[in-house]
Amino acid sequence: MAPPSQCFDAMHSAANNGAAPAVADAKPQCPTVLDADVFRRQGHGVIDFIAEYYGGMGDYPVHPSVTPGFLRNVLPAEAPSRPEPDAFGSALRDVRDLILPGMTHWQSPRHFAHFPASSSTVGALGEALIAGINVVPFTWAASPAATELEMVVVDWLGKALHLPESLLFAGGGGGTLLGTSCEAILCALVAARDKKLAEIGERRIGDLVVYCSDQTHFAFRKAARIAGIPRDHCRAIHTCREDMFALSPTELQAAMQADVDAGLVPLFLCATVGTTQTTAVDPIGKLCTVAASHGVWVHVDAAYTGSALVCPEFRHVIDGVEAVDSFSMNAHKWLLANNDCCAMWVKRPSELVAALGTEQEYILKDAASKGHDVVDYKDWTMTLTRRFRALKMWLVLRCYGVDGLRDHIRSHVRMAEAFEDMVRADERFEVVTDRQFALVCFRLRSPERFGGEKTANELNRGLLEEVNAVGPGPYMSSANVGGVYMLRCAVGSTLTEEHHVADAWKVVQDRASVILRKMEIIYSVLG
Repeated sequence: MAPPSQCFDAMHSAANNGAAPAVADAKPQCPTVLDADVFRRQGHGVIDFIAEYYGGMGDYPVHPSVTPGFLRNVLPAEAPSRPEPDAFGSALRDVRDLILPGMTHWQSPRHFAHFPASSSTVGALGEALIAGINVVPFTWAASPAATELEMVVVDWLGKALHLPESLLFAGGGGGTLLGTSCEAILCALVAARDKKLAEIGERRIGDLVVYCSDQTHFAFRKAARIAGIPRDHCRAIHTCREDMFALSPTELQAAMQADVDAGLVPLFLCATVGTTQTTAVDPIGKLCTVAASHGVWVHVDAAYTGSALVCPEFRHVIDGVEAVDSFSMNAHKWLLANNDCCAMWVKRPSELVAALGTEQEYILKDAASKGHDVVDYKDWTMTLTRRFRALKMWLVLRCYGVDGLRDHIRSHVRMAEAFEDMVRADERFEVVTDRQFALVCFRLRSPERFGGEKTANELNRGLLEEVNAVGPGPYMSSANVGGVYMLRCAVGSTLTEEHHVADAWKVVQDRASVILRKMEIIYSVLG
């Protein structure tokens, strides 16, 4: 559907050119919905708008103070039947005045609450190119260049991340670009399910069991339900602080053997490199050894920390990855690719195609591909309609280079290390889990006179509320692992600089001092 202003401009330009007035009962026409001049004018306006947004990011509080209904109550209940004059410009003003003030600004340099949704100018312009060209590369024939660029890009990216050749097209495997890790996990799980059922019989789907740790992202449990795995057949294995909340191969072996003894069938393991709460790293090699003895498919979810693999110093966190069946990471989290861009690699693409492939209709066939082993990406995922994400990832890799991406990752790691050092230097605080990437998990110690460990969690809940209540920021989040409530400071915004990290720590210290003084007063009165 045309943007309203395009219809408005088209109708009025006709009148200005002396065209005959429209007949009263004639249907309004929008012949210039892809008018190059209109697009150029409006496009310049959008680019200027975004540039001003980036430049003025510091003027926005990271997290808005709004209540449900704040926007719905000021916008009309129905869409307009006719465009207003300068509808596009008016809409941009509403974005500025109504929508942006109610947003959590993920690109803010003071956003430390979540793993980043990293942005770059090249990534944003790549998105514009994707939207403007607007192809649908579900088969090779539907857009040959899009398919082949995707094949090139996933091999480029896989090599940059130091993945084994067995996961790349160059080594007999292959990759694709999806929307999110949730999609990647589900695709791998469905492929594993169908492969196993082909061996044991489809009637035994109720006997299949899948495994993860209690730190694995909930997307895995959701994927398991969608794939038809009984809810009580998803084993979330307990982790402990002593092991840095990593999945224990010994515990995994015990769980799988118990299921085998009960007549069940181990199917799938989702190992994580960089869990959401604390960036725990599961020992991939040892877990693969356990899984192999039971014929279990191993998928590695490296949604956040997969980006860090561009740096050779982090390659050790995936030791043993040669034995996995599939691997995924989100380039949109920390590799400047803008939402959305999840890369998934599989060792045996034929198993994905067997589970997710469709019989091509005549209309999808192309004489040029006859006799060639082409990739039809519709057979690698759930959807037929797909986005041309490879163009964006290709631009990011070309314009920043692998060395540039390494510099980007390392700068955030250095800032997180500096924050960690500041926490350790204040004896009132402790770092709960050793920092491995750019996430620092920390908490305020509760003095014994205030109840010690018994009150520590409530004390830190109050601290987080105080920190996030500070007008301009910072904005942080929490985790509760092993019964320990902690604050999370995730450094990753493209705009974050050292002074933002130092300012965030000062806010934490100041708010902690206020809380401790209040508790001193309360306990002195009670005492």
